[in-house]
Amino acid sequence: MSDVTRAQHGRPVHHWRRDLIELAALFTAVAVADTVANLIGHGPDGTALLVISAVALAATAGFHTWWARRHGHAPPTSDTGARPLEGASAGPSDQSAGADPVAGESTLWRMRTTVKDEPGSLAALCAALAGHRVDILSLQTHPLAQGTVDEFLLRAPGALEGSELTRAVSGAGGADTWIERADAHDLVDAPTRVLGLATRTALDAAELPLALRQLLGRCTIRSLPAMPVGGGRGPEGVPVEGVLEETVMRLRAPEGGVITVERPYLPFTPTEFARARALVELDARLGPRIPHGQDMLTLPEGHDITVRRAGTGDLEAAREMHERCSPRTLSTRYHGPVGDADRYLNHLLSPRYGRTLAVQTASGRIVGLGHLLWDGDETEVALLVEDAWQRRGIGGELLERLVAMAAEAGCESVYAVTQSSNTGMVAAMRGLGLPLDYQIEEGTLVITARLDAPVDAEPVPAAEPQVNTAPRP
Repeated sequence: MSDVTRAQHGRPVHHWRRDLIELAALFTAVAVADTVANLIGHGPDGTALLVISAVALAATAGFHTWWARRHGHAPPTSDTGARPLEGASAGPSDQSAGADPVAGESTLWRMRTTVKDEPGSLAALCAALAGHRVDILSLQTHPLAQGTVDEFLLRAPGALEGSELTRAVSGAGGADTWIERADAHDLVDAPTRVLGLATRTALDAAELPLALRQLLGRCTIRSLPAMPVGGGRGPEGVPVEGVLEETVMRLRAPEGGVITVERPYLPFTPTEFARARALVELDARLGPRIPHGQDMLTLPEGHDITVRRAGTGDLEAAREMHERCSPRTLSTRYHGPVGDADRYLNHLLSPRYGRTLAVQTASGRIVGLGHLLWDGDETEVALLVEDAWQRRGIGGELLERLVAMAAEAGCESVYAVTQSSNTGMVAAMRGLGLPLDYQIEEGTLVITARLDAPVDAEPVPAAEPQVNTAPRP
C-alpha cells in the first residue's frame, strides 16, 4: 500500500517509486518463503516443522492482541516526560493542579502607544505584554494619518513597574508610549462611558465641562464668552467643525463663545476630537436647561426658605436682590466697584460656567445666591446673602451644598476669594470640617478646602423636598 504524502488540488498524490519498491519487496518475500518451504518440506521432518511454526506464529499473534487490549487504556504515570512549551498558557487542568500564581496583588494601568499600521504590529505588542504576564482588559484604536494609536487597559502583576512595561512596548515597536495608573472606574467600556456622559449633559447644561474632562482625562477646560464681563474684545471665533492642534482643541461654545481644551502631556487624536465635538453639539442643540427640584428648610427662628438651582431665568430677581444689598456687602462679594455688580450676574447664572443655588423665601424673593464655578483645573465657590438675612445659617447651608456638588463632580479642592475682614466667609469655610489652606495678599484672602476628607453633612436630595434646621455658621 502506498502512503499519501501530499495533496494537490484537493486530491491525494502517490509516489510511483514507492509503489515499485513495495512490489519488489513483495516478490522477494514470496521467493524467500518458497525457498524455505522447499528446503524444510523435503527434509525428514519438514511437515512437522511447518505445522509447529504456524502454531507458534498464531499463538504469538493472539498473545499480542490480548496484551494490547488489556494495557492499551492504562492511566499514565505521574511523570510522562512531557513539558509545556515556554511561554504557552496552561489550561484549566494545569492551573488546578497547582500552577504557580503571580506573586502579589495586581495593578491596573492605562497605556497609550503608537504603532505602525501594518499586519502583525498589534500581535507583536500583545505578545510582549503576555511575556510579562500582563492581561489586556480592553483595547481602543485611534486611527491616524500615519500609524494607529492603541489605548489599553491592563492588569499587571503588582511588582511590575510602569517603566518595565514601557520598555517592553518600545521593544515590540510601540512609540510615544504614555502610561498611568488606572482605577476601577476605568473598567467601564468606552461606549457605556460616553453614553453616560451624554445623559448627564442632556440633564444639566452645567455638566458639559465635567463631561469633557471625564471623556478626555486630565485636561484644562476654559469657557470664554463671546462678550467678556468687563467689556473689551472677545476671543476669536472658531469654525463650526472646530480646530484641533496637537495638544489643544477649540470648539464653538453653545452660547457663541469658545471652549478651549488643553492637555499638554498627551496629544489629542481625531477620534477624541470627534467625541468632544459631538458632546458639545448635543449640548448646543438642547439649549440652556436646569434640573428641577427644590428643598424646603426651616431656619432656627422659624422662617421657611427654599433652596433650588438657579439660572439665567432668575436674572431679574437677582438684580432686585442686589438693589436691597448694602454697598459693603456687594464690594465684599465682587471685589470691585459696586456699580459693576449687575454686569457679572448673566455670566454667574449661566449653567455653561458652573452651578448656582438660590435661596428663596415663602413670598418668592431671592435672598441668597451660591455659585460653584468651573475655573480651568480649579473650582471656585462664592456666596452672596442679603443683609437682612445674614447670620442665620444661610451661607453655611449654601456652602455645604456647593462643596458636596464639587466632591460629587470629582473636584479635588475648592477655593473662595474674599476679603480678610470677611469673618462670616471664614467661619463658613471652617465649618466644613475640611483641611484648609490660607493665602493672604494685599488684603485679599484665598481659602482652599481640600476635598480628600468627608463632608460633615450631605446635601438633601433635590428631587425629594424635606424640612430640617439649617446650621449656624
